Amino acid sequence: MNKIVVVTGAGAGVGRAVVEEFARHGYDVALLSRDMARLERTAAELQRVHGVRALAIPTDVADADKVEEAAARIEAELGPIDVWVNVAMATVFAPVSKLTAQEFERGTKVTYLGQVHGTMAALSRMRTRNRGTIVNVGSALAYRSVPLQSIYCAAKFAVRGFTDALRSEIIHDRLNVHLTLVDLPALNTPQFDWALNKMGKKAKPVAPIFQPEVAARAIYFAATHKRREVWVGFPTVKAILANYIAPGLLDRYLAKAGYEGQLSDEPVAPDAPSNLFDPVPGDYGSHGRFDSESKSASLEMFAVRHRGVLCALGALAGIGIAGGIGLLIRKNRGA
Repeated sequence: MNKIVVVTGAGAGVGRAVVEEFARHGYDVALLSRDMARLERTAAELQRVHGVRALAIPTDVADADKVEEAAARIEAELGPIDVWVNVAMATVFAPVSKLTAQEFERGTKVTYLGQVHGTMAALSRMRTRNRGTIVNVGSALAYRSVPLQSIYCAAKFAVRGFTDALRSEIIHDRLNVHLTLVDLPALNTPQFDWALNKMGKKAKPVAPIFQPEVAARAIYFAATHKRREVWVGFPTVKAILANYIAPGLLDRYLAKAGYEGQLSDEPVAPDAPSNLFDPVPGDYGSHGRFDSESKSASLEMFAVRHRGVLCALGALAGIGIAGGIGLLIRKNRGA
């Protein structure tokens, strides 16, 4: 019998790429998102292309009861959940001075509490079986915030804090449940076209941009390997480390470059969609409008996935260099 994975935010963007990646590896997939039509199309495609079972359940992850109901239905119809991946997110492009309390609340409920609700639903079932994997999805922006995305950044900081606290509890309880956090870089997803935008110009990811399949492969890797945390893409590594070294310098740099770096020259249409409070209908996939600018691979993730081989090669190279130096020394002594 196939293993079973649950993916929130599965209708588009990273979540859509994640369900494809797991299905490609033979997992039966439960898809959670708000737009039922898009979920059903995705589920039908996964069944047709990969021959796996795919269950589409319209779910607003901000509603804890709905997430719990979805988990119960998944286990009743597909079987015990092996992996739960929390991807769903919502954001607003605007400075804090232009945001409302309702927008902060909604973005926080989806991006932060959505991961809490998913984790709780998964863990309550995995605890009884003493097995399973939960993947929470973070961001480089969980370490280094940027202007115009205070809702998203704060929520991702909260996800990191929640994950670290829970990890210690799992260790304390000696549970055989793997909890991991995957921190993502800028990605080519539809969020830049349907996130609420109050800036008057279309939003864009800060280069370098990666395709969502890079994130999906990293999430699958994190789910199937015992890694505490996975940083995806060298830009993520640089942002995290730079903030440790010179946070004040980054504050000033982002005050100058953080606005124009996230905005294009194209105006936002008066009737531009927004998915903050309601789903945006349409045949959206995993990719956004930045295909020509996006990278389909990450050398940093290649190194993470193959660190054993690279360490062995490094050790062999070191032995070879040491042997060569030793030979030279012996030759010089004999001269």
